[in-house]
Amino acid sequence: MVKRVVTGAHYGLKDWLAQRITALVMAVYVIVVVGILLACTPHSYEDWRALFAHQPMRIATLVFFLSLFWHAWIGMRDILMDYINPTGVRLGLEVAVVLVLAGYAVWVVQILWSL
Repeated sequence: MVKRVVTGAHYGLKDWLAQRITALVMAVYVIVVVGILLACTPHSYEDWRALFAHQPMRIATLVFFLSLFWHAWIGMRDILMDYINPTGVRLGLEVAVVLVLAGYAVWVVQILWSL
């Protein structure tokens, strides 16, 4: 009988696919925003505020940032799992990354809906 050592790694198709989908979401958002900025360049704070005052733009920006944070989490988790061997240190760093990314997510929501 072979004993399988469970390390907590989540490598596989699901994570690979999640990174590709989040990258695609971010690429589409960047292309759309660059197109909008080329069509009507904001020159003042009021112009930028008007651009993000529309609900679809806020939602698209939120989806972009949530994709960015998810993409970053998968990448950081994989890096930490590959290069940090002591389990306690790795867990502490993973918790720190999750807390920072969650804080950034809350901050994005606060910024987008305080306009």
